[in-house]
Amino acid sequence: MQRRRVMLIVETSLIYGREVLRGINRYVVANEPWSIYVDLRELVVRPPAWLDSWDGDGIITRSTTPNLAEKLKALHIHTVDLTDIYGDQGLLHIGTDHEAVGHSAAEHLLERGFRNFAFCGFTGHNWSSRRKDGFRNVVENSGYQLLDFESPWDTTLAQTWEEQQALLCQWLEKLPRPIGIMACNDMRGQHLLDACRRVEYAVPEEVAVIGVDNDELVCELCDPPLSSVMPNPQRIGYEAAALLDRLMNGEKIEPKSILIEPIGVETRQSTDVLAIDDPLVAQAVKYIRHHACDGISVNNVLKEVPVSRSILERRFRKYIGRSPQSEIRSVQLKRVKQLLRETDLPLDRIATLAGYEHPEYMSVVFKRVLGETPGQYRSKNPNSSTGKQ
Repeated sequence: MQRRRVMLIVETSLIYGREVLRGINRYVVANEPWSIYVDLRELVVRPPAWLDSWDGDGIITRSTTPNLAEKLKALHIHTVDLTDIYGDQGLLHIGTDHEAVGHSAAEHLLERGFRNFAFCGFTGHNWSSRRKDGFRNVVENSGYQLLDFESPWDTTLAQTWEEQQALLCQWLEKLPRPIGIMACNDMRGQHLLDACRRVEYAVPEEVAVIGVDNDELVCELCDPPLSSVMPNPQRIGYEAAALLDRLMNGEKIEPKSILIEPIGVETRQSTDVLAIDDPLVAQAVKYIRHHACDGISVNNVLKEVPVSRSILERRFRKYIGRSPQSEIRSVQLKRVKQLLRETDLPLDRIATLAGYEHPEYMSVVFKRVLGETPGQYRSKNPNSSTGKQ
């Protein structure tokens, strides 16, 4: 049987594109092999000049070339689009849920007690605007306002690096402090951290910064290392390959957009702080985050802080908007979600590691808070570390 010929127009210069390719490879390894064309490319590089005459079976593309979608539709080759720089292009599309990325960043900063928030993005990029919208929704629904700064992302502009950073510094100096800032991606996060150093703002004590993509090399090169929201490009690649296979097998799938939620947040030094004005609440929150998965209760917390339960409850609701018990539960559920995503451990072992005495109770709490069972959550978030689906 002749192998199907598939072209991958996916960048190899960025961590996101490489992880997409890794996900595609996982699918191909587990199914019938394809004859694949892929070259080393940047996101902005045009597709091969001979694409118009290529007689292949399928294409997966993340190309940012204008009007490429119309050309691909005219070729009548089965195509799955992963591009997120434009809106609906009339192709079957799968990509990151950018609003959910913004939600994750906002929740991360809210958990650290921040009351001032800002977003730093790039103009003219759909993905940046959608991340800002998601971030803004959570911030404003929590009773706060959002300040934002955007500038073009184009290295061919007449503005030098120093001129661009000077504008960013001027914006930073007008912001209230302490403040939590979401950068639209890790590159923008690096820009922000450089600007904080120039104006001598302490990170994370005065300004906490979180990026997106979790490009480990970029994040670790930052000073201090940059916290980052982790999208799920491996899953996007895997699902894109599965969709393309269905199309090439003759299945009719109407053009639609499928969005994949982020995995979570990789916390590094740039947000590793509690911006809580009440030292007692800060001490209690720190204790909970270190020991919630040891199976502690509010009584254990009260042994660490010298106040009555009613005072602790009142101060928690004033400064972080929830009860001590809710904080314990939140930390435990985050651990459950992490273990479901990253391991193949059975539920009874996960319950033990997350501080639950009974897995049945853990499942009840998980379903009540998240609206789905642990099994449903695991099936939607395959374990990329083992390659299993």
